[in-house]
Amino acid sequence: MSLDKVDKQMMQRCLTLARRGLGYTSPNPMVGAVIVKDGKIVGEGFHPKAGEPHAEVFALRDAGENAQGATVYVNLEPCNHYGRTPPCTEALISAKVARVVVGMVDPNPLVSGKGIARLKEAGIAVTVGVEEADCHRLNEGFCHRILYHQPFGILKYAMTLDGKISTSTGHSAWVTGTKSRQLVHQTRAACDGVIVGGNTVRRDNPHLTIHQATGVNPLRVVMSRNFHLPEDANLWNVEIAPTIVFTEWGKNPSLQAKLRDKGVEVIELSPLTPSQVMDTLYERQLCSVLWECGGVLGAQAIREGVIQKIMAFIAPKIIGGVSAASPIGDLGLDKMSDALLLENISFRQVDQDFLVEGYL
Repeated sequence: MSLDKVDKQMMQRCLTLARRGLGYTSPNPMVGAVIVKDGKIVGEGFHPKAGEPHAEVFALRDAGENAQGATVYVNLEPCNHYGRTPPCTEALISAKVARVVVGMVDPNPLVSGKGIARLKEAGIAVTVGVEEADCHRLNEGFCHRILYHQPFGILKYAMTLDGKISTSTGHSAWVTGTKSRQLVHQTRAACDGVIVGGNTVRRDNPHLTIHQATGVNPLRVVMSRNFHLPEDANLWNVEIAPTIVFTEWGKNPSLQAKLRDKGVEVIELSPLTPSQVMDTLYERQLCSVLWECGGVLGAQAIREGVIQKIMAFIAPKIIGGVSAASPIGDLGLDKMSDALLLENISFRQVDQDFLVEGYL
């Protein structure tokens, strides 16, 4: 097998290891590391959660003396600064590794390239950009937050073949099948927060948890301009996951007090907008946010530029109805030539449903 193929294979192994930290590492990235010597893997590691040692450290511990003269694979540029943990570059240099293969450069302009430069200064051969697209995709939330100072926004919806998310009466359980819903739970586990509007709380009474997947329940976020919400919603049970309700100043103070007594956090913003909410979540170090809202709020989020990715589940069903809701409300676009085009589109079948993913 050629060196190029080996490098790609080992980088994919890094990504597999990195995914073990899914849902636990934020605001840090997911990183895996593999150490190879004489054609054999002698050490592996991944970053388990923020504050813990980085992937390279675990892999070096696993390899021990075998790290000397070995090749180290890592999907993100090794750090070269003191944070909550020492620089990984110095650990690699001390271990006397011969070569480091990096999947992608750290997106942080203050850090970018410095770890690679430090390794080269120490006489270590460095290869950069192996399986770069896959490495970026794994940590797209981390990268977006670093570069744009805002969480990465994913708008998820499920619709029928004729573009409806519910019947004319508002009934929506269930548009898609079990496998698609399981995938949604896995997606929630990979996100730091999930956002719905007040209508979704009133109509569906969701839990917004990951009970069909493994990982950590995301922060549950409700946007309700008038705070017209039920007193006994599932989201007010904060023992299973925290909940924040964003509303405008002075709305329904008696219900605000009751929810705060239950442990629900209430934040008043005027005006209450998707961008204001995402700014607040950025300050709280969230990297990725899943929007599971209705069409009106979804359209507003798109207009304000806080949605970067679309996940559209399409069920092979036809429900009809002129007044049946669509997944995205009015965007103010009058011509077909004004339509928003998705890029880097992927399609896959999920049991009887189809999932279309793409980037705005």
